Amino acid sequence: MSPTHEAILYGLICAALPLCGFAAEEPNTGIHSEPSDNVLSSFDIVHTRISSRDNIAIFQMTVESEAGLAKPRASGQLAGSQVYSYVWPTTLDPYEVGFEHDSGILALAVTAHPDFDDTPLFDEDGDNNTGNDGNLWHSHWVVLHANEQCGENALGVVDIPEGNKPRLPKTWPGLPILLDSPGWAPIFGEDSVEVRVAFDDIAPVSNARFDGVTAGLQVNASVHSPLLCVVNVFDIASGDLSLPGTIQP
Repeated sequence: MSPTHEAILYGLICAALPLCGFAAEEPNTGIHSEPSDNVLSSFDIVHTRISSRDNIAIFQMTVESEAGLAKPRASGQLAGSQVYSYVWPTTLDPYEVGFEHDSGILALAVTAHPDFDDTPLFDEDGDNNTGNDGNLWHSHWVVLHANEQCGENALGVVDIPEGNKPRLPKTWPGLPILLDSPGWAPIFGEDSVEVRVAFDDIAPVSNARFDGVTAGLQVNASVHSPLLCVVNVFDIASGDLSLPGTIQP
């Protein structure tokens, strides 16, 4: 990620929080964060880590308690619907997972949203219907960028303009945004969430930095560009989104 991208992240998201800079990476242990009385325990981050083993990157986040318990309420329609997420923003080039070079801020996200399904290749609940699993936690690669149409000091998932045909991952779900549905299943513990991701080449991943974020997103009321915006940041592991985490073997 370029210094400009880091400045954008700091300015946009730190501005949404009452405190910044209260956590930092400790060698070999990831990012440790102080719990907050103002954040729901399911999204109150206390530890974030990415480690690697052979060609596998292991994304881990620990919260105060009850990881994965809170989910959005169904609204019965796509427009304006809510998404809850556990997110690892990284400095990794989106090209490494199938998007165009330097197309934005690449993040791994674990999301749940009861009003739509964006994993058309996978049947998470095993009922032989691949279109009704949005409320189950699942993983995505997302590419984020500053977008004033999402609101002042806001980020959105990068839209694909009509008629454009950018480089996309093979498991792109067909939505007009830079989002991938790779099928890496999140594993929840009582207070943690973990995702194991395989890479053809782990070297670029090993050199990346990361942070941890819990957030709410929202589908645009007109279901149009911008399609998906970050509207509510619950917590940031580092406190200032400085991406201090380094990936440990």
